Amino acid sequence: MKPEHPFVALALAATLFGLAACRGGSSDGASQEQQAQASVLTVETVQPQSRNWPERIQANGPIEAWQEIIVSPETGGLRIAELAVDVGAQVQRGQLLARLSDDSVRAELRQRQASVAQARASLEQARANQRRAQAAAHSGALSEQQIDDYRINQATAQASLDAAIAELDSTQLKLTQTRITAVDDAVVAAKSGVLGNVVATGAELYRLIRQGKLEWKPELDARQLASVRVGQRVSLTLPDGRSADGTVRLVGPAVNASTGRATVYVSLQPGTSARTGMFASGSIALGERPALTLPQKAIVLRDGRAYAWVLDAQDRAFSRVVSTGLRVDGRIEVASGLSPEDRVVADGGAFLSEGAKVTVKAATSQETPR
Repeated sequence: MKPEHPFVALALAATLFGLAACRGGSSDGASQEQQAQASVLTVETVQPQSRNWPERIQANGPIEAWQEIIVSPETGGLRIAELAVDVGAQVQRGQLLARLSDDSVRAELRQRQASVAQARASLEQARANQRRAQAAAHSGALSEQQIDDYRINQATAQASLDAAIAELDSTQLKLTQTRITAVDDAVVAAKSGVLGNVVATGAELYRLIRQGKLEWKPELDARQLASVRVGQRVSLTLPDGRSADGTVRLVGPAVNASTGRATVYVSLQPGTSARTGMFASGSIALGERPALTLPQKAIVLRDGRAYAWVLDAQDRAFSRVVSTGLRVDGRIEVASGLSPEDRVVADGGAFLSEGAKVTVKAATSQETPR
C-alpha cells in the first residue's frame, strides 16, 4: 500500500534531522566554550612603582697595589745568606727581610781601619816635623824650600787621613747594607731572591705592597668622568663571587688620547679577598634618582629583547618591549615602555600569547614603595 502523502513523510524526516543537528552543534559549542574557559591563565598583576633608585656607573678594571716597594740590595757581588720572610708575610718598618754574606766586607773594614790608623800616625809625624821646622826657621838652619816641604808634607798627611776615613765610612755603610730591611709596613707580594745566589746591585729580591693597601683602577670615558668625585663609594664583585667596598681616591687628570679614557683610583677597604692581579667589575655610586621599577620576574627576555605583558581593560594580555636598567634587591628599572598606570603580569609571562584572556588574581599583599 503506498502512502497517501509522500511529502509529509519527507518533511517529517527533515525535521528530525535538523533537530539532531541542532543538538550536536549546541553540544560542540558548549564544549569549545568550556575548553576556552579551562585554558584561561590566572595571573597576578603589579603596577610600575617609582622609587629612589641608586645611580651608578658600571665599570671593569684590574686590582693593583696602592704603592709597590721593590726590595733590592744597594751593594753587589755578595752572596744571599738569609731570606727572612716569605710571600704573604706582613712586615713592619725596619724588619729584616734579607741578609747578605758580610765576611769579605768585615775583612775590608778591618783593612780600612788599619789604613786610618796609619794615616793618623803619618799626620802626627808630619805635624811634629813641621813644628821643628818652624822652630829652626829663625836660626837659619833650614832653607825656605825645606820649610815649605815640611808644611806640604803635613797637608798631604792630613789629606791622606781624610781619604782613609772616607773609605772607612764607605765600608761601614757597605756592611750596614748587607742587612736589607723594610722601608715601611707592608705585605710581601712576591719573592724572587734565591738563597746562596750572588746578587748584583739593584737585583729584585722581594716585591711588597706598601701598607697592604690595594686599589681598583677602572677606566672611564669623559662623559662618565664628569660625574665621578673623590670620596664616592664603590662596590666591587670579585672573581670568586665575593664583594669588596672602596672609595674613590683620585680621578685621573689626563685622558688617554688613543682610548679616550682616564683611570679612576679606588682605595679598597682592608680585610677583603681581593688580590693584586684580579680583574673585577664594580659600580661607583653617584647618588639617587627617581626610577620606575618592576619585580624582575615581570620581565621576560626573548630574542635578546626585554618584554612586559600588559593587560587591557578586558584582561587580555599583550607583550610590550621595554628598556631596562639597573637591578637592585629583586627589582629592575624600566627606563621606557611602561607608565605607572599599566597593569603588568607579575610572573609567568613566558606562558602567555598575544591577546590571551587571563583571570586576574587578587593581590595577597601590597608593596610599599620606597
